[in-house]
Amino acid sequence: MNVTTTANAPQDRRVPTLVMACVGVFVAYLPVSTVSASLPAIQRALDASTAQLSWVSVAFVLPMAALILTAGVFGDVHGRKKVFQAGLAFSGLGALIALCAQSIEVVWAGQAFAGLGAAALLPTSLALISHAVPDPRERGKFVGLWATSLMAALALGSVIAGVILDHFAWRWIYLLPVPASLLTLAVAAKLLTDSRAPGTRRLDWPGQFTAALAITALVYGVIEGGADSFTDTKVMLALSIAVVASVAFVLVERRISSPMLDLTLFRSPSFTATALIAMISFLGLIGFFFALSLYFGMVQQLSTLESAWRLLMVCIVPLVLGVPIGRLVHRVSPRVLIPGGLLLAVIALLSLTPIGANTSFGSLAWRLALLGLGMAFVITPMTATAVSSVPFHQAGMAAAANSAFRQLGAALGPAVLGALLSSRAVDALPGHLTAAGLDRATVQRVTEAADAGGLSAVGGLRMGVDTPRVLGALSQAFVDGLQLCLVVAAALTLLAAAVGFVLLRRPQQSGLPAAGPGASVQGPRTPDLPTADPRTAAGPQAPAAPR
Repeated sequence: MNVTTTANAPQDRRVPTLVMACVGVFVAYLPVSTVSASLPAIQRALDASTAQLSWVSVAFVLPMAALILTAGVFGDVHGRKKVFQAGLAFSGLGALIALCAQSIEVVWAGQAFAGLGAAALLPTSLALISHAVPDPRERGKFVGLWATSLMAALALGSVIAGVILDHFAWRWIYLLPVPASLLTLAVAAKLLTDSRAPGTRRLDWPGQFTAALAITALVYGVIEGGADSFTDTKVMLALSIAVVASVAFVLVERRISSPMLDLTLFRSPSFTATALIAMISFLGLIGFFFALSLYFGMVQQLSTLESAWRLLMVCIVPLVLGVPIGRLVHRVSPRVLIPGGLLLAVIALLSLTPIGANTSFGSLAWRLALLGLGMAFVITPMTATAVSSVPFHQAGMAAAANSAFRQLGAALGPAVLGALLSSRAVDALPGHLTAAGLDRATVQRVTEAADAGGLSAVGGLRMGVDTPRVLGALSQAFVDGLQLCLVVAAALTLLAAAVGFVLLRRPQQSGLPAAGPGASVQGPRTPDLPTADPRTAAGPQAPAAPR
């Protein structure tokens, strides 16, 4: 959508550009599902608590949420090819660090670098496609393949992790991104043409600093508050910093000449709706998948590959239906599509509430597929509506902001629902232990272990002949926590549907782009490809756990 300062790429560069962009987004999103499916194995190997485990996912998502907008601006100003290559380098470095990790803290560091790489790869890979294919209608085919690569990473990642963990240690799930990043980096250096956006846009360092501080402090406060207490001094300090930094961000963005996020975007009810829907719905859904992955590993004692086949049921439906649903975006009102998809997700979540320790794959499969169907009706229309509801020259910023809100919800989801899961399960555990016929001393010992070290500490206890009954009670307590997560996730998704029904409107398409700073006309605005702006950030978020 933006004219670039370099000439349009020749026809023979389109295929390598598409391949590089697709490989880049595949590398960026591969850690989402591979790590999600491997969380139980990581927990067992590194003796991590539930709160520590939630940071494995959050450490990846947090840099994405905080830096997606900045990565898009950095590519516009300094060259998208350079940012794309930097993203590949950070992704490979992050995978290498995690591959060599001997502690949960080093895994966090590796995930953080990989998340930083993903924040750079997602917007710039789309920008490179836009530069190589300037015609908006023809570009749709290329962007569709880009989105398919993203969903393929989500769908295949957990299966790849399952195959690896059946034969090797958990750390080897990080091996594939290392050579993939290095090889793509080498090929991109020769085949990709650099581009920049015109105009006088500048980096917004005050906005970036205050936004990153607010997001990090908020997520830290929620995780630590859930694991310990929200009255703890460090938790209250973190939440206070989040509030102050958020206010500072708003003040900075209102005064700065080239804001990272133009707050006038929120004058559009539809844009405001998509931002809220992205954050609220993904908070509930991604948080639920974090709990579900733990359920498969801790309660059903499934291998990673067995868990992967179950989680694949959610990913495969949006992968198959993404293109057909994309054609409906400009034929059916978003007020119907998005709330309708969210209501399907609510029905699927509530249908899972009878889940038990021994629930079969067949009983879960159709419910998870229904959840995937609901998400398919939300993901593409949500981004399309965000960019179609604002002036043309702000479409890229709108798409990137929508992705940032989505990533924020994804970061908070495992923290919030993980805390609810642990709290409810620990509270329910004594009752299940007593119901299992264990004596008071045993109940007290197990309860103290749960209070001190969480659910994972109970799983590691050796209680002699009482061990099977202790583990059975632990499974029942975990299911109680999972059921609470299902209800909360359904309530959040229902709230998102209500927001959509009240605020969403069909975008008014104009024949020509609106004039604005840095905007140039390449031709009539087409309603067929609202998400093809060069600064469009992440597409669908991982439906497969923590993430």
